[in-house]
Amino acid sequence: MSYKNFHFDLDDAGVATVLIDRQGTSVNTLGQELMEEFEDIVERLERDDVRAVVIGTAKKDFLAGADINIFDELSTPEEAAGAMRIGHAMNDRIEALHKERGTPVVAAIDGACLGGGLEIAMAASMRICTDNPRTKLGQPEVQLGVIPGAGATQRLPELIGIAPALEIIVSGKPVMARKAKKLGLVDEVVPQEVLLDIARKRAIESIDPEPAERVIALNVSSRNLQRLALETTPAGRKVLFKKATDAMVKATGGHYPAPRKAIEAIRIGVEDGREAGVAAEIGFFSELLFTPESKALRSVFFASTQLKSDSGVESDVTARPVESIGVIGGGLMGAGIATVSTITAETPVRLKEVDNEGVGRGLAHITKEVKRRAKRRRLSPFEVDRLLHRVTGTAEWNGFGNVDLVIEAVFEDLDLKQSILREVEAQTSDKTIFASNTSSLPISSIAEASNRPETVVGMHYFSPVEKMPLLEVIRTEQTADWVTATAVEFGKRQGKTVIVVNDGTGFYTSRIIGPYSNEAAFLLYEGASVEAIDGAMTGWGFPVGPLLLADEVGLDVGAHISVIFHDAFGDRFEGPPVMQTLVDDGRKGRKNGRGFYQYTKGQRGDVDPTVYQALGLPAERQPVRRSHIQERLSLAFINEAARCLEEGILRSARDGDIGAVFGIGYPPFRGGPFFTVDTMGAGHVVDRLEALAADHGDRFAPADILVTHAKTGKNFRSQ
Repeated sequence: MSYKNFHFDLDDAGVATVLIDRQGTSVNTLGQELMEEFEDIVERLERDDVRAVVIGTAKKDFLAGADINIFDELSTPEEAAGAMRIGHAMNDRIEALHKERGTPVVAAIDGACLGGGLEIAMAASMRICTDNPRTKLGQPEVQLGVIPGAGATQRLPELIGIAPALEIIVSGKPVMARKAKKLGLVDEVVPQEVLLDIARKRAIESIDPEPAERVIALNVSSRNLQRLALETTPAGRKVLFKKATDAMVKATGGHYPAPRKAIEAIRIGVEDGREAGVAAEIGFFSELLFTPESKALRSVFFASTQLKSDSGVESDVTARPVESIGVIGGGLMGAGIATVSTITAETPVRLKEVDNEGVGRGLAHITKEVKRRAKRRRLSPFEVDRLLHRVTGTAEWNGFGNVDLVIEAVFEDLDLKQSILREVEAQTSDKTIFASNTSSLPISSIAEASNRPETVVGMHYFSPVEKMPLLEVIRTEQTADWVTATAVEFGKRQGKTVIVVNDGTGFYTSRIIGPYSNEAAFLLYEGASVEAIDGAMTGWGFPVGPLLLADEVGLDVGAHISVIFHDAFGDRFEGPPVMQTLVDDGRKGRKNGRGFYQYTKGQRGDVDPTVYQALGLPAERQPVRRSHIQERLSLAFINEAARCLEEGILRSARDGDIGAVFGIGYPPFRGGPFFTVDTMGAGHVVDRLEALAADHGDRFAPADILVTHAKTGKNFRSQ
């Protein structure tokens, strides 16, 4: 019998090898058709004379979880519960093969083994994975606003213990092969080339195992004894679950219901048995799937997935190869760009600074990051040497003649950037792309100094570059499509999610921060405290408040950019002169240890009480309702995002949501500013903006596109 999505082989020794190969996709995911075929295969394994089973993959990934599209096909919690029961029944039958029939089942894992893929693997009697850097195991469901629905909340604690299971499920973060072996999640790590051979060998050995092998399988000497002591007593488990809950609330702000439900499902299974735990898991999953948070998080997931295949241009031009790059500026941004280009994009980098001391600082930053990753055992000593030899530094222009792309990351000064552009063009080919990492200056203004403006583009990274996932590519009316496509493709190679926007002061991400920051300043002058303003917005879901963000970016940078914005947009972008006043007082934020907050040896402390005196404000602050702060700041942000779409800065509302979430920290559980408007209703948003405009002025006048959507009932994003 042949299968569409599987390769099945039963050899003379009675070992069945089942390789997952979902047709029509580059990655194995669980869909209805695949599950139906898998059910047929399991029935065959139960019926035929099969002595052992190996489950592996014919693709580069074992099984990357469920096809998320099927979630949107489930219309009620009852329907969702029924779908999860099917998955549970399948995994129970796989488990019964070895626990009841004595037929060993070995999961041979290469590449991603996530979500439902790991749930299938955990139902097996043994898991063997490769040392392939792509191999990772995890339960990422909370990142979609749900919990695992096919047994992970029950089998994972049974397999590796409660504490590590909580960490994996509640964080949603995968573990690599070596960590999985240390945890007991996999039994063996082997080279990719011999995975199936060793899996088959272990399957045969397990048919009639020697007693010694059983002892090894039950060996828990590597487990943490303190953790085991907690897990084996009711009082200890109570402490353990409380700690997990407290840590979860601290990490998420309590905004995400899924992690809390995951903890509860695990607790019920541990305390009341697997049957009760399974019932809780299915019930919680089915409820969570229809929450606003899950809908928002799935929207972000779909949007970011779509961008992976988006070239950034409407034409059919293709990106040109980038075999080496130059980076100008060895500060945090330039060194960060060089780092991701070296490590992730695996591209030779020539780093230029004004002097050898600057070059040394830039190279030291890259070396530190490479060694940090090596320390976490993600890089071998050979790989460390290879990467460090890939990047070189210079205080001159030698080595720039053959680079395909030059990325400039210097201070926000138009004359300086134009001067650098002229020098780059004098040193490079007429096909070399010049990209500016400016966060506010129009790319077209920089390109005025160019002899080949069609090769000039913006590549706006976010700090710290090594961690922030977004790249904003900015095209002018003169930027050639092949240049845009090449910048987008290289950004993806660097590991970034890339949006393409049209040129304009501040582009998208920097621009929408402007009214948001100004409104924080207005509130400060109206009597609100720094703590109240920042606390309100972290309470709304931002990772940091607007005033702490100003400290992190640099108050001097903020003061400089505010002038640029005011010149471009007029009175709508005029706020109280907070940043410049504080810069005049010698405050630049974290960088010099003086800002809205106090800093000791680089560590942030409490709000600096003298900041009010520096601003000429009374030290005694006035109470302001948290909801009032949240409404003013969030709607200022959302309204400016709408203006960017209205003016054609954004290509789509999708890009606006991803840019805000991935670049600025807009709360993912709110789905982005446009998703938020759709959730609230454009009519309600317009009503609130008009009320705020009546109280605070025309800066809150709703964007025309919001008014239009309010009248027509049209959504920005489909939900």
